[in-house]
Amino acid sequence: MILIDKKQKIDVLFVTEGTYPYVKGGLSAWINQLINGIPDLNFGVLFLGSRKKDYKGIQYKLPKNLVYLEAIFFFEEAQYISRKVKRTKKFDLLKYFLYKNSQIPEELLNLDYYYRELQTTNFVNSPEFSEFVKEIYIELSPDEPFTSFFWTIRNIFIPLFRLVEVSKNILEKKIGIVHSPSTGFAGFLAALLKANLNIPYILTEHGIYVKERKIDILASLEKFFLTFTPEDKYDIDFFKELWIDFFINLGKISYLKADLVISLYEEARKMQIDLGCPPEKTKIIPNGVKIEEFKPLRKIPEGKIPPIIALIARVAPIKDIKTFIKSIKILSQKLPDVEGWIVGPYDENPDYYKECLTLRDFLGVKDKIKFLGFQNIKTILPKVGLSTLTSISEGMPLVVLESFAAGIPFVATNVGSCPQLIYGGLNEEDKKIGKAGEIAPVGQPEIIAEAYFQLLTNKEKWLNCRENGIKRVEQFYTYDTFIENYKKLYLKYLNTYNLRE
Repeated sequence: MILIDKKQKIDVLFVTEGTYPYVKGGLSAWINQLINGIPDLNFGVLFLGSRKKDYKGIQYKLPKNLVYLEAIFFFEEAQYISRKVKRTKKFDLLKYFLYKNSQIPEELLNLDYYYRELQTTNFVNSPEFSEFVKEIYIELSPDEPFTSFFWTIRNIFIPLFRLVEVSKNILEKKIGIVHSPSTGFAGFLAALLKANLNIPYILTEHGIYVKERKIDILASLEKFFLTFTPEDKYDIDFFKELWIDFFINLGKISYLKADLVISLYEEARKMQIDLGCPPEKTKIIPNGVKIEEFKPLRKIPEGKIPPIIALIARVAPIKDIKTFIKSIKILSQKLPDVEGWIVGPYDENPDYYKECLTLRDFLGVKDKIKFLGFQNIKTILPKVGLSTLTSISEGMPLVVLESFAAGIPFVATNVGSCPQLIYGGLNEEDKKIGKAGEIAPVGQPEIIAEAYFQLLTNKEKWLNCRENGIKRVEQFYTYDTFIENYKKLYLKYLNTYNLRE
C-alpha cells in the first residue's frame, strides 16, 4: 500500500519493522530524528507490519523530505488464493532458512529465484507448498504434530514471500542507500534490495534483534508468532528453537550483505560479531539528544526530591513493567508517598497490560501506580524525581539521555548500554565523570527499590548524579554530533556509488 510517492529520487530508503511511522517513541523517534535532521536528503520508508488493524495509523507529522512511504502488512489473508506452482529441485534451497548453523546460498538473495523458480505469489496456498512442508517435516520433526508444524512453516514464509512481492515496486525507484534499523524481516528486505539493485546497505542495530526475538519467543510463542495456528497442543520447545534458528539465519544474511553494521555501544558490537558479522564491517555511533530543548526543564527542588519515579516505555514484557510495580510496592513500605508513573502506550500487548493491572491491584498499590499512556516527555520530566527502566533487554534508550539532559538521575537494569550511560564507559574521560544514577540486576525488585530509596532520600547523592548526567550528555551524546555522523556516512556512500544528482 503506497501512501506517498512524490516521484523523486530516494537518497536513503529506511526499511522499518513495526516502528516508524505507525508506532511512537523509541526506534521510531530515532528514525524521525534522522529524517528531520538531514533536510537536504530525500528519504523513503518501507514499513513492515502484521495487519493493518494492529496499528492506529500514522503517529508522526511526516517531514517534507519524506518522498516515499509504503506500508506492507504480512498477514492480510485476503491477498492469498490457491494456485498450482511448478515443483523444481530449487525448492530445497528454502530449507536453508530453517537449518541450524546454515550457510545461506547466495541464490536466496536473487529475486529471479523467487519470481521464476517459485512463482511466489500465493505460493503458500499451493499444493506444492504443502508437499514441500511434508518433506521438511519428515526431515526435521517427524515426532511433532504435523498441523502445528505446517502452520509454523507457513507463518515463517508468508512474510518472506510478501517481501519478494513488494520488492517489484521498489526496484523501479532510484534509490541511493537502503538503511535498516534491524536485522529480521526488515534486514532481509534490505539485503534483497542491496543484492538486486547493487546499492549500499547500512544496518543499524539498537538492540540485538535476534536476542530480543529470543526473549519474545521464550515468553510466548503463540502470542507473538503463530498468528493463524489452530489451538492444538504441541511440543513448544521444538517450535521455539525453529523460530530462533530462522531469525539467526536472517541475521546472518543482513550481516553478510550490509556494507556497514552499526551498533550503539561496544557490547552490542561484540554480540554482532558473535552472531556472524565480520568485525571489519562494524562501527559504533551513539545516539544523541537536543540538549537545548531540555535545559529549560532542569530544576533543583527547594525541599525534598519529588517522590515520583517515571518509567517511560511501552507496556510490554521486554520492559518488565511487573518488576517496576513490585519495586514500588517494596519502596512504599519505607517511602509511603512514593508514586510510580508508567508513561507509554499500553495497547501493544493488551493481555500483558491487564496482567500488570491485576498485579498492581493485588499488591495494593493502585493509588501509587499510574498508567499515563503516551505523553510528551517534556511535560513529565519536570515533575519527577527519578527516571527508570526495569527492562530485560535494551539498546541505547533515548530516555536515559533525555532524562540526563533534563537533570534527572536514572536507575536502570544491567542491560544494553545502560551501564555505559549511567556509570560512564565510552573512554577514561567519560568514566571520570562518575555515576549519573544506579544500575541494578534484572528482575530484582528489592535491589531496584533500594536504589530508588537511596537517590530519593539522599539529596547530596541526587545532586551529584544530576550534575554527572548533565555533564555526560553534553559532552558525549549531543544531537548535532549524532546527526553529523550519519550525514557524513550517507554522503560518503552516495558519492562512492555516484548516485547523487
